Amino acid sequence: MNNKLNTIIEQFKLEPHPEVGFFKETYRSNGKIPSNALDPDIEGERNYCTGIYFLISSSDFSAFHKINQDEMWHFYEGSPVKIHMLSPNGDYSFAMVGNQYDKGQVPQFTVPAKYWFAAEVMESDSFSFVGCTVSPGFDFKDFVLPTRKILIDLFPRYEALISKFTKS
Repeated sequence: MNNKLNTIIEQFKLEPHPEVGFFKETYRSNGKIPSNALDPDIEGERNYCTGIYFLISSSDFSAFHKINQDEMWHFYEGSPVKIHMLSPNGDYSFAMVGNQYDKGQVPQFTVPAKYWFAAEVMESDSFSFVGCTVSPGFDFKDFVLPTRKILIDLFPRYEALISKFTKS
């Protein structure tokens, strides 16, 4: 697995992601949406759209976080990835993003804006190589990585799930 990870990292010039894994921004539109045309929770103007490559191994997970925009995940290679979601009103759902369509996986899935979500690689000793498209475009101003306590206070009935997919 390490050889394949290193090959992907080198071939696509991926860098460590601030949260987990590796990434590379592959697209940021030139056009911008003015702040007065955006959701009030989004501060400042945003590019129309952004895209990244994202690589995560089974030895880690993407912790619960949220952004103020829709985020579409695209599966490329490796293990399926399970995206756990908590809606703003506390409903749990998940999506399996992968290429085993006969097992209910989908090659792309959109996490709705303002949902808390975490992601895990489903196969041990493996990785997931995916793409993420955000519209309006991603900005770290929109990224919220809460503590375990904050999420448990919001959604106490999901304490075990939140504890598994938060780092502090």
